[in-house]
Amino acid sequence: MSRAAPLALLLLFALPGAAPAQEWVPRRVAELQMLDKVTARVSVIRVPVEQPAQFGTLTLRVAACHARPPDEVPDAAAWLEIGDSRRPPERQVVFRGWMFANAPGVNMLEHPVYDVRVLECLDR
Repeated sequence: MSRAAPLALLLLFALPGAAPAQEWVPRRVAELQMLDKVTARVSVIRVPVEQPAQFGTLTLRVAACHARPPDEVPDAAAWLEIGDSRRPPERQVVFRGWMFANAPGVNMLEHPVYDVRVLECLDR
């Protein structure tokens, strides 16, 4: 294949209507599954966007939460900032980034006590 072929494919998919759109719909509440590894307690909490929530020593802030439209395969993605009050003030943030419901292993919190997983993004 020539060097022009990959460029042609890139341009083809960049044209409007050439590839299916994967639009995400903003939502107001993230539903998160929390696991305390010490007690094996699993909890489901709902965290409104831009309103901090507590779970154990963690402070969770959801900056954005997006879901796929109803006519597409269900998925959710949330931008989270997670802090741990047991750490020094300058190192309290233990996670900052996107988490995906359908791919929890892609970008996950690495913490000795807690696991956090995005379940879905809701309007309520």
